[in-house]
Amino acid sequence: MRFLVATDGSGVSDTAVEYAAKEANAWNASLEIVHVLTPETELVDGTLVLPGEDEAVKYGEQTLEQAKHHATEIVAASNTGTDTDTDSGAGADVDADSDTDADAEIEIATELLAGRPAEAIVDHADESGVTGIYVGHRGLSDERERVVGSVAKTVVDKATVPVTIIK
Repeated sequence: MRFLVATDGSGVSDTAVEYAAKEANAWNASLEIVHVLTPETELVDGTLVLPGEDEAVKYGEQTLEQAKHHATEIVAASNTGTDTDTDSGAGADVDADSDTDADAEIEIATELLAGRPAEAIVDHADESGVTGIYVGHRGLSDERERVVGSVAKTVVDKATVPVTIIK
């Protein structure tokens, strides 16, 4: 089994990472944490340019490091029966691309994606052969969701595997 959880660094996505890590540990499944960069391109002198690309990649990698650190702590606490109160990775020194963390009993990997968030998550899930997707949902107002949509709703609509939405 392989689970995928998407994070954007928000509190609700931290909760989704925590829940997915507990589920992966309970099912002895591997866990992949993804973050999606949503590049906004500009046309400059006939060339597509991604303003702030380096900063966006750095932020994405940092978000994944923190999420992986948080997931690792949750798994370790679950395995020892202790409760953990983490700060979502402050001071984490974790390689975002490593396949397994020494403190975790399960494989925890990370991946930085690019594109429209829902589509990137679903496409990556299909390509990776995951058996379940976990996403956080901020609970925007109905009016705002009608205008901008919901990543979680779109993932549910397009995914070919079960999706768990965490509020």
